[in-house]
Amino acid sequence: MILVTVGTQLPFDRFIRIVDEAAPSLGRTVFAQVGRGSYQPRNMEYAALIDPLKFDELIARTELIVSHAGIGTVVMAQKFRKPVILFPRRAALGEHRNDHQMATVAALEGRSGMYVARVAEELVALMKRPLDPPLTENEHPARDRLQRAIRDFIENDR
Repeated sequence: MILVTVGTQLPFDRFIRIVDEAAPSLGRTVFAQVGRGSYQPRNMEYAALIDPLKFDELIARTELIVSHAGIGTVVMAQKFRKPVILFPRRAALGEHRNDHQMATVAALEGRSGMYVARVAEELVALMKRPLDPPLTENEHPARDRLQRAIRDFIENDR
């Protein structure tokens, strides 16, 4: 399942429309928390708001989170080790009062398990790909490779 969320403060109809139009081609069930927007999805199940406990249950069951660039969702994705695609609201389109969400994605882009889409085509392409979850605190591939290389070097030098 793909879980889509716009948060609780502002509508984000452009985002919901993009995901709704793509939903039939994704090959997975899509459930969206759509907030107080006016667009009503036709291709996915949705609710305006979701009780926090129910939201936790949905995140635990989902394979992928697709979200506005709200830090609360980022924290939940990390907590539950779920990959998250962030699609920031844009002030120029009347979706927020400023572009702090653009700054948020710029700061988070490239971190493990976090993916950023700034336009519809990027968003749809990412939703169709298998995405890696965030690493845990104990997972450090580069460190682990270095440790193995050092261990191999020492063992082979004897």
